[in-house]
Amino acid sequence: MSTTPNVPYRLEFTVEVPGTPEQVWQAIATAKGMSAWFLPTELDEREGGSLHFAMGPEMGSDGEVTAWEPPRRLAYEEDWASLMGKEPDELSPMTSEFLVEAQSGGTCVVRVTTSGYGTGADWESEWWEDMDVSWRPWFENLRLYLSHFPGQEATRLEVSSTHRGDPKTLWSTLHERLGLTDVGETVDVRGSAGVVERIGDRQSLVRLTDPVPGMLSLFTYPMDDDEALVGVRAYLFSPDAAAYAQREEPAWQQWLDGLPDEA
Repeated sequence: MSTTPNVPYRLEFTVEVPGTPEQVWQAIATAKGMSAWFLPTELDEREGGSLHFAMGPEMGSDGEVTAWEPPRRLAYEEDWASLMGKEPDELSPMTSEFLVEAQSGGTCVVRVTTSGYGTGADWESEWWEDMDVSWRPWFENLRLYLSHFPGQEATRLEVSSTHRGDPKTLWSTLHERLGLTDVGETVDVRGSAGVVERIGDRQSLVRLTDPVPGMLSLFTYPMDDDEALVGVRAYLFSPDAAAYAQREEPAWQQWLDGLPDEA
């Protein structure tokens, strides 16, 4: 099979968020901003600058800023081949572009395009289909961040656990045990009050209000060998956030580990 990367893949969608173009730019094009709703980010904020997204212990994605036009356009490339453990000539860099368009009424539309080239292998189309499911929900985080916490730096809480079985079944169990039913409902999530902002196929989002304000993302992800990962990721915005995270991380870990495997 040829390893020339000439089969195109492309995702494109938009999200409307509150704020001026300058406020949106600070959220999508700075390390502090991206770390407050996305992954822990290191970013040399200029064209040609390096970037790194931390994806977990000893795992991440490296890239380079290819366009830097504040407050309107950001583009960067990530090393898709390295990330997937493939040879460099099998996959092109994966390019993401954010375009910010001001709207009337104090909002902006962010147009997101992510694209790359591969060899047409079955795993590639499956990967891009899964990316479509997992990439879009991050921008609900962005909308919520700009709605309630613009410009603030986040303290993070993140834990995960792996279980035998199907991610959809694990997802249903997670929802049932936490009482996540309808968007807009006030909920108690293991002793923290919040409002359900989104319920998706494999990711839900709760805006925490007490005792620490923030955003709580709950998700499942398919793994190899009939296993699924379940995770909790929180972005906390308060002077008390560090103490809360230190207390709650081990408690969440124990709770996730206690979820049942499929028979």
